[in-house]
Amino acid sequence: MPEDGPSPEIDTTRPSVARMYDYYLHGKDNFQVDREAADRVARAMPEIGELALENRSFLRRSVRYMVRRGIRQFLDIGSGLPTVGNTHEVAQEIVPDARVVYIDSDPIVLVHGRALLATNEFTTVAQADMRRPADVLQHAATTGLIDFSAPVGVLMIAMTHFLTLEEREGVMGPLREALAPGSHLAATHVTTEGHDAAAVEQIEAAYAATPTPIYFRGKTDIELFFDGFELVDPGLVTIDAWNPEDDKTDRPAKDVGKWLYGGIGRKNSA
Repeated sequence: MPEDGPSPEIDTTRPSVARMYDYYLHGKDNFQVDREAADRVARAMPEIGELALENRSFLRRSVRYMVRRGIRQFLDIGSGLPTVGNTHEVAQEIVPDARVVYIDSDPIVLVHGRALLATNEFTTVAQADMRRPADVLQHAATTGLIDFSAPVGVLMIAMTHFLTLEEREGVMGPLREALAPGSHLAATHVTTEGHDAAAVEQIEAAYAATPTPIYFRGKTDIELFFDGFELVDPGLVTIDAWNPEDDKTDRPAKDVGKWLYGGIGRKNSA
């Protein structure tokens, strides 16, 4: 169940990544400042709404992949606002007592998560910034739902591209070290490959107005986020090519996955 505590203050003067993503998914939990920033992104990436749906499809495929390989506890970092096909819904459809902890830095996620999960004893939500991995790990452990001595499925869907390369090891290192062998990491990341530099610059400028700037990268740099993990088949690929036959829900009508690389890595040793 969600952690108790006072409702956090929500800043509506600056766009929020979580609320922008909600807008891409045609949600209603966003404000004018979020819609304006999202519209600036859409001018450079007109297919952003369909891409957001494809990204959610990758999340669902990732969760099912991990559950089928014995993962029974999940840490969803940068989970965003609740929408259709959340991690706990997908996992618990297969294993009803699968445990899920959602982590996000945006207070609006905490507010909505508390309401959504009030009666779910195997799922909770906490507020923490992924740039402070010790806080993320502490929140996850104190919920009583995550046992780091057993394999964990970590989800960082559309989150690694909010880290600078200098921040990468400071964040990924502690997370990797805390995980037991057999744990899995699923992540997606925007790429520069195959895209106009001016469009990339316009999107980065829109996110620069948020508390979490975005960084587009090539495949080689994206692979660095999986250091210490062995990529499972089909490896790091554009998300439209990662086992697409495994999800027929909310699939876009056209191929829009070339903006994002995605993959799952398995930790094989301590």
